[in-house]
Amino acid sequence: MLQILLLIPLLYLAAGAIGGAIPRNVGWVEAEDGVTVYVATNGVHTGIIVPARTNAVDWSPIVRPEHIADPRYAGRWLWFGWGEREFYLDTPSWRDLSPRTALHAVTGSDRTLIHVDHLLEPWAEARPIRLSADQYRRLTTAIRASFDPADPRPISGYGPADVFYPAKGHYDALRTCNWWTGRMLAAARVRIGLWTPFSATVMQWF
Repeated sequence: MLQILLLIPLLYLAAGAIGGAIPRNVGWVEAEDGVTVYVATNGVHTGIIVPARTNAVDWSPIVRPEHIADPRYAGRWLWFGWGEREFYLDTPSWRDLSPRTALHAVTGSDRTLIHVDHLLEPWAEARPIRLSADQYRRLTTAIRASFDPADPRPISGYGPADVFYPAKGHYDALRTCNWWTGRMLAAARVRIGLWTPFSATVMQWF
């Protein structure tokens, strides 16, 4: 029994590596002209950075400056991530992670959040990709669809420039924050892994 328990994490890691290496949207090529977005990671969580406003898409009806603790920090760029509610709210840093919170996230939860950071500029380590107008429309439509329209109330973030919003979707070991990033990029028809449960399985494509 102990050997089986030890084997499960190894199988999960192996499956994630294989799933992340199998491409979908194989024929995607970066647009010569369009909208530049960024794929970024903090080492564990990935997310997508988009302009706060373009001629085609304005996020202000959903993500408003007054939703953050200090509206002066409202930026020209927005980082979007998705994850399990308790994990997000109770774990601002890895030292705050408790076994209960980790187990709750792995076993699954229908209580999820969108995390939005306002940025003056994309992070230096973020990877830029240029999308056509149609690809960008597909990306932003997919991100908007992750918000819970029945509960648009913002939830205080960690600092002066970030905020949470109630989201849709089920979180578990198969559908992680990085899986969501991959799913958003796939919706935009960007080349990405078939299953991207880990940060590395997303970032390796960029």
